[in-house]
Amino acid sequence: MSDEVDLPVTGPATAPGTAPGTAPWSGSQDGPRPGSGRSRRGSARSMSRGRLGAGLVEVPPVPYRDPATAVLTDPEVPEAKRFCSKCGKKVGRPKNGAPGRVEGFCPQCGHAYSFTPKLAPGEVLHDQYEVLGCLAHGGLGWLYLALDHAVSDRWVVLKGLLDSGDADAMAAALAERRFLAEVEHPNIVKIHNFIRHADRTSGNLVEYIVMEYVGGESIKDMITRRRREGRGDEALPLPQAIAYVLEILPAVGYLHGVGLLYCDFKPDNMIHTEEQLKLIDLGAVRRIDDHHSPIYGTVGYQAPEIGTIGPSVFSDIYTIGRALAVMSFPFDFRGTCKNRLPTPREQPLLARFSSFHRLLLRATNPNPELRFCSAEEMAEQLTGVLREVLAIQDGVPRPGQSRQFTPERRRFGVEGTLDLREVALALPAPSVSTSDAAASWLATATASDPAGLRKAPEVTVEVRLRIVRVLIESGDTPAALKELEALTAPSMFDEPELDPVEDWRPNWYRGLAALVDGRPAEALELFDAVCSAVPGEAAPKLALGVCAEATGDAESAARWYELVWRTDHAYVSAAFGLARVLLARGDRARAVEVLLAVPDTSSQHLPAQIAAVRAQLGDCVAEDLVAAGERLRHLDIDVHSHTQLAAEVLEAAFDYVTRNQAAEGRVLDCALSEHELRLGLERRYRTLARFAATAEERIALVDRANAVRPRTLV
Repeated sequence: MSDEVDLPVTGPATAPGTAPGTAPWSGSQDGPRPGSGRSRRGSARSMSRGRLGAGLVEVPPVPYRDPATAVLTDPEVPEAKRFCSKCGKKVGRPKNGAPGRVEGFCPQCGHAYSFTPKLAPGEVLHDQYEVLGCLAHGGLGWLYLALDHAVSDRWVVLKGLLDSGDADAMAAALAERRFLAEVEHPNIVKIHNFIRHADRTSGNLVEYIVMEYVGGESIKDMITRRRREGRGDEALPLPQAIAYVLEILPAVGYLHGVGLLYCDFKPDNMIHTEEQLKLIDLGAVRRIDDHHSPIYGTVGYQAPEIGTIGPSVFSDIYTIGRALAVMSFPFDFRGTCKNRLPTPREQPLLARFSSFHRLLLRATNPNPELRFCSAEEMAEQLTGVLREVLAIQDGVPRPGQSRQFTPERRRFGVEGTLDLREVALALPAPSVSTSDAAASWLATATASDPAGLRKAPEVTVEVRLRIVRVLIESGDTPAALKELEALTAPSMFDEPELDPVEDWRPNWYRGLAALVDGRPAEALELFDAVCSAVPGEAAPKLALGVCAEATGDAESAARWYELVWRTDHAYVSAAFGLARVLLARGDRARAVEVLLAVPDTSSQHLPAQIAAVRAQLGDCVAEDLVAAGERLRHLDIDVHSHTQLAAEVLEAAFDYVTRNQAAEGRVLDCALSEHELRLGLERRYRTLARFAATAEERIALVDRANAVRPRTLV
């Protein structure tokens, strides 16, 4: 339960003296409201649900807390948390050595305040609910534990008002009652009843909401406990923080689906009990089309446009991103970083997990239109980021099927060289949106030329994007870019068919065109923008690895390739790319290790084994030569290929022996001596000569055999 004081819109967004934990925003609630009903690519896609942790993280269960032990012995709002509910100024503070008053009048505006509990233990409400005591104080009031004598003496929570004399607070409580009656989701606290009860002092009727008791620990309390027991700057383990947000995102998405905005997402309002997570405290919930009700929120989490545009789906996404950051690492989120995230230099965790940083940047982008368009879209990308985080931490791949990209269409770089046009043909392609009218036609279309595609029953955006792809793959990049420009440029009277600001696909196809044209530096910038838009996807990271390698940035190339390969071994091109870069840097052992990790279920398993043999033949030592020979001995390949590779191994061994001296061990069937290696090479050259396709090739191989055979005396 939150202990922040959340205030409605009462003054300028930059009003001086704003109290910590308050949000006195202002501004017109009329005009455009981003995210209130507009759909973007991916917004209609649902996220499949799993258990807490998305089936990837083992989140420690939180024991159910006995309600009787949760009652406060001395319920009191701390002096540092006392603010006027009307103007936001400090009230109830110590003065002249005397403790602050819990009741009185604001010295700034004269508004009455009271922080005393309105219900006493033993008091019975509605002839049904027996109060046992206070549980906590939240932004809008006290919470009380009670027994419901009408329903098997079950534990319930009563939520009242912190200040029953405040009209806005009363309106918020009534709003919560109205919205809670409509909400039914397993991760949202259940509402049982709504009652009114006369205050024992003033006689005024006070609203109370009766809700289920959630006996666990809030995420905020969890972090506070970790800091109290540690150094004082701890946060949750990153996988656990992501798992919590993944579990609660469908609940927020459910609210959006029924036309409601949560508005005040923060760690205080998530409670982990046993193996379940609950979203509580719906006091700030409002309808998407509500432009007039007071807006409640918390400084440090609230979106910057609240004071001018008002709440939206996008502003909820912002608060979720901020809350995820607060849960994951310590930073001054109400001070120096109130309107920004720390940089990777300031926070090493963001440097280590760059995809997580990109996700936070998109979720909290100052421009609402550049954030995730839905909770489902954010959950999809966050799941991909979680897979990466776990793979980075323990080295175990966490493969997952993408809903934004197809798998790799071909493998590239298998032969040890990088052809950028080959890459453009091989990289995963953006998936066709199932909501497109031509989706089913494209799934079965056999046309592979622009003219044939234009004969589709309806030339939709997806059809035109397929035309762009076909033109790029045929090498006609000017025509492809012209088609893309027509898709993304607004006409005199209409919006563009494809918004390049909101949709990452134009940048993807422009990046492919740049690869085909041999402009990897330009492609890198375009793919980097795609990676920031969909940070949980592997495809743009694989493309970034290619561009970095092509521009000579071996360090970045290795980082991108390894990130993709470590997360998902289905991207075999990343393994070959990483091996190439490692070999270029002289790290043969690691290159061989990567190639040998290509699974035997992959069609590229054998090429990877062959590449591993060749990788050991550079500036090697005797042990490498012996290992390469043993690996070759067990390869199941045809005689010609086996003989050719054996010749390469023996050539490397012969070069080693002539530059050094004979060594212990045998390579294939030859001792590491000049005489035996000459005999072995002669046999391989003569065998290869029998496979020669031309007379010239056969003669050249026989000449090599004669040249290498050891000299004899007759």
